[in-house]
Amino acid sequence: MNIKLLAVGKTDDKNLIDLVDNYTKRLGFYVNFDFDIIPDIKNVKNLSEAQQKEKEGELILKKLSPTDVLVLLDENGKQFSSEVFAEYLQKHMNSGAKQLVFVIGGPYGFSEAIYKKALGKISLSKMTFSHQMIRLFFVEQLYRGFTILRNEPYHHR
Repeated sequence: MNIKLLAVGKTDDKNLIDLVDNYTKRLGFYVNFDFDIIPDIKNVKNLSEAQQKEKEGELILKKLSPTDVLVLLDENGKQFSSEVFAEYLQKHMNSGAKQLVFVIGGPYGFSEAIYKKALGKISLSKMTFSHQMIRLFFVEQLYRGFTILRNEPYHHR
């Protein structure tokens, strides 16, 4: 199975980029992982929130294949412990899915088309974090999940 993380908008913070790259490299030992950034929408000042979500949604849909299993990182999603998230990953790997795609949306969330296509929603916390920080937190949790599945010492139980 492949895992892809899609994120709307780039980050200019070199420290965050380096940390995300570090975990991305580590994930390569466990799974085919791809991190894909969808460029920021141009001229957002002229768009309503709904229009911005629609345009971002169209760009997200272009990155998906029909067989992808889509999971949104959304504040209203289900929360997991790291161990339960590892089990969640294992269930998807056992399901025979070709690609599991997680998406970090733009500042206003997702369009209705994206919500309809999604298989599920995950929340990393009840707190609000920047979209740039979520990238780091999520790739670290993916890495942690795989170390849990392999009984490796990274995650201390």
